[in-house]
Amino acid sequence: MSEVNKTIQKWHASFEKGTDFDSWGQLVEAIDEYHILARQLQKEVQSTNASDFTEEQKKTLGKIATCLEMRSASLQCTQSKEDFKLEELKKLETIIQNILTYNKAFPFDVQPVPSRKILAPGEEESLELEEEEDAAAGAGSTEAFPPRAPASQGTLLPRLPSEPGMTLLTLRIEKIGLKDAGQCIDPYMTISVKDSNGVDVNPVQDTPVASRKEDTYIHFSVDIEIQRHVEKLPKGAAIFFEFKHYKPKKRFTSTKCFAFMEMDEIKPGPIVIELYKKPTDFKRKKLQLLTKKQLYLHLHQTLLKDS
Repeated sequence: MSEVNKTIQKWHASFEKGTDFDSWGQLVEAIDEYHILARQLQKEVQSTNASDFTEEQKKTLGKIATCLEMRSASLQCTQSKEDFKLEELKKLETIIQNILTYNKAFPFDVQPVPSRKILAPGEEESLELEEEEDAAAGAGSTEAFPPRAPASQGTLLPRLPSEPGMTLLTLRIEKIGLKDAGQCIDPYMTISVKDSNGVDVNPVQDTPVASRKEDTYIHFSVDIEIQRHVEKLPKGAAIFFEFKHYKPKKRFTSTKCFAFMEMDEIKPGPIVIELYKKPTDFKRKKLQLLTKKQLYLHLHQTLLKDS
């Protein structure tokens, strides 16, 4: 079997897995699987290497990624007026399977997910000097590019069902302090829970784009439902908050800084945590503070225990 056929087979397996979860009512797992597949398709669409897919096939893959995101959004917002149903999504299965020979019109009037460069770990840092030089020269006007945040609506997940004796954690992201807060375009947060080896424990979530900017603060005022009971979080785990924003000059979304909370910091009420320089160090081995200024990530924790 050729490599391209192996890739298509992998996509199809992921699609089946997601729709199976969806039909069984395992919504968290379905959303996670849909996001994973959408990212894989988008990576292929944006690949600049010699590709096994034509531009038309890439456009179709991009539209499938859009439909996956639409179904995820429908699962997260039960009152959405633009509901994208599972039965509709399943119509795309044969297109994925036969992407190399598919030549019919796409069944839904959607556009591919907006193209953004996907960077490998460490690539952002190699561009920093060039960006700083651009900024010093006054280059890179943002007006020519419309806001295109990939998480403009967010990918937040609903609260888990309560269990006797178990504690649920809701984290409200209030605001983040940054010296250049007003210059950040389409800012949002990616929240993940990692074990001590930096491996995901829960599905990754994105907030919607921040609600407002004021002085040196970007305000989010959004609740994050941690997707595992506190008692079931592994020892040594941590909750990570990656602050991301769009860079029109380079046409990609960049991680500006990150913060994290360890398990012994989980307690009701407000908490203020320090910001660290990228790249995000999920193993927490080589941490560098972003700034010496008094600028932090402001959170509020709510613990809900079912007795």
